[in-house]
Amino acid sequence: MLPDTAGMAAPKPLFSYRRHWAHRFGTAPYLPTTRAEMDALGWDQCDIVLVTGDAYVDHPSFGMAIIGRLLEAQGFRVGILSQPDWQSAEPFKALGRPALFFGVTGGNMDSMVNRYTSDRRVRHNDAYTAGGEGGKRPDRSVIVYAQRCREAYKDAHVVIGGIEASLRRIAHYDYWSDKVRRSVLVDSKADILIYGNAERAVVEVAHRLAQNQRGIADPFAGMDDIRGVALMKAAVPDGFVELRADDIDSSDEGGRMLRNAQVVVRLPSFEQVSADPETYARASRVLHRESNPGNARPLVQKHGDRELWVSPPPIPLSTEEMDKVYELPYARGPHPVYGNAKIPAWEMIRFSVTIMRGCFGGCTFCSITEHEGRIIQNRSEASVLKEIGEIRDKTPGFTGVISDIGGPTANMYRMACKDPNIEKSCRRLSCVYPGICENLNTSHEALIQLYRKARELPGIKKVHVASGVRYDLAVKSPTYIKELVGHHVGGYLKIAPEHVEEGPLSKMMKPGIGAYDRFKQLFDAAVQQAGKKYFLIPYFIAAHPGTKEEDMVELALWLKRNKYRADQVQTFLPSPMALATAMYHSGKNPLKAVRRGGSEDVETVKGLKTRRLHKAFLRYHDAENWPLLREALKEMGRADLIGSGKHQLIPAYQPAGTGLSGGEGKRLGAKHGMQTFTTKGVGMGTSRIADPGRGQTQRPRPTK
Repeated sequence: MLPDTAGMAAPKPLFSYRRHWAHRFGTAPYLPTTRAEMDALGWDQCDIVLVTGDAYVDHPSFGMAIIGRLLEAQGFRVGILSQPDWQSAEPFKALGRPALFFGVTGGNMDSMVNRYTSDRRVRHNDAYTAGGEGGKRPDRSVIVYAQRCREAYKDAHVVIGGIEASLRRIAHYDYWSDKVRRSVLVDSKADILIYGNAERAVVEVAHRLAQNQRGIADPFAGMDDIRGVALMKAAVPDGFVELRADDIDSSDEGGRMLRNAQVVVRLPSFEQVSADPETYARASRVLHRESNPGNARPLVQKHGDRELWVSPPPIPLSTEEMDKVYELPYARGPHPVYGNAKIPAWEMIRFSVTIMRGCFGGCTFCSITEHEGRIIQNRSEASVLKEIGEIRDKTPGFTGVISDIGGPTANMYRMACKDPNIEKSCRRLSCVYPGICENLNTSHEALIQLYRKARELPGIKKVHVASGVRYDLAVKSPTYIKELVGHHVGGYLKIAPEHVEEGPLSKMMKPGIGAYDRFKQLFDAAVQQAGKKYFLIPYFIAAHPGTKEEDMVELALWLKRNKYRADQVQTFLPSPMALATAMYHSGKNPLKAVRRGGSEDVETVKGLKTRRLHKAFLRYHDAENWPLLREALKEMGRADLIGSGKHQLIPAYQPAGTGLSGGEGKRLGAKHGMQTFTTKGVGMGTSRIADPGRGQTQRPRPTK
């Protein structure tokens, strides 16, 4: 029987389970990665083997470490296969057959986002690999790893999770193949998929498998009552009333008449969403509206003759549970096997500390809200200060500077809905769009106090805030902005207005540029008062759904007026399951009701040449882009912007040795298929690294 989805019934406390018998082996210095390490611990077998596409760093910013140490705390013997050679099944036998299951994750990032640029070009580096070397994980790592586990041991159970599996839990548009693919659970042939913040689900699955499950033919069949999982069924269980996705926007918020019934929401089938983009957009809308743990109902989606069952999202961890998770006995560094090789993701976050998870911003292009949820999960002040002390005392090379104190965003710590009952019933996709909800507590006081206590710790010289600041929240607290500028900015502060025009901003669910202007005024005033020389670094996205060439012209003019010259710019990359991806694929707006003949159309940018043009407008100052921009401005009837005047965008002259002639540009476009080439930010946890996909710009985070 499924949990009460009309409200968030109290879950079983994460650390209340009776520990598995193997707890007698104690704590491993590092989770074993070889048979020799298992022998040294006295193990004859692992209960669970985690397979990951990342290098093994035993630190709470990395998925395999949190999940591994959490399962160890439950009494299980946990081993890790880090970046195994996937060319055969032999490397997957290195630790033997696990007594309970293989736990498979692609890593802290989606393997396709990790490996390919937004133009589908192969990246040659990987921040999660020793030496930054690329090519150490396969494309679609979850599928490949799961299949190799099956080849190694045909009777072994396989559990998949992490951001790659989480965002592919239902039928999804795949940018790299330009088609809708089946749920990754189907393609991987795994037994069960765990999505979102997975601590509760993975602990429950492990204990159920360990408790008298060996005689059951399919021990996973009864796990549909676990929140945050997806599994395959032959049919919808008896006793459930199906509510079709078509009815969600037209039947009193999806069936209040069915309040006392067990309701399951039927999404259009894989076959339907793969054949009709508008139906895909409708399914995407329903999925996101069923994302609040307080009121979400289970979803079902037919794949062929079988049913994909997706249970409601997991209940967020309490502060006490978060503290215990982050205070597990991590070695707090890379496994010794890597020697002196640098792991870029680790180098970036080794002196940073995570204070919260989740994001209620709901940006349509971003994976953070989709994966970690909108309800902020906070650590206690004492736990955060304790970890800073651990960094100070135990991390080699520490010079007294905390590189970051934050999470997915810098300033959502301890923010929540003022009324828990309203929070449980809300189906808004964002708490801050189109404006900040009147029910949202936006106080920065707890965060300010945490900052002050952190920088007062002995041996701490500076505490930086490197996480992106949500500026529309920050303007609610001028005191916070003064605190930030006075003590926690290191020269530059990252914020992300993303655009200046209402068209694209409305499809991103981002505030208007007026909110940025208000923040900049407060920031500049605080900088002047503090006698500092600090600057804002705004991020922008090119080619996002809803963006026209005219919008990019206005953005380029805004950048020039404000004397910004972006060295690196991001082109929209459609990550699986994102609402913006549904816009890109379907040309429809899932932020509004999607009905046949009544859906709102969305401008999309798919041709590579047009995508590069949008990106070129962001780098209007680069002479290499001037020929392309001149041609575009003339075609748009905006030749008045060509010249050397103060209000013009680009000059009429071309410096020698720069740019391409029109003919060369067209030949290059043909060579790379510009005319027809169609294109389109860790499981749980928190510690940032700039992800090439921007939709996954986040700390390295646990991925099970």
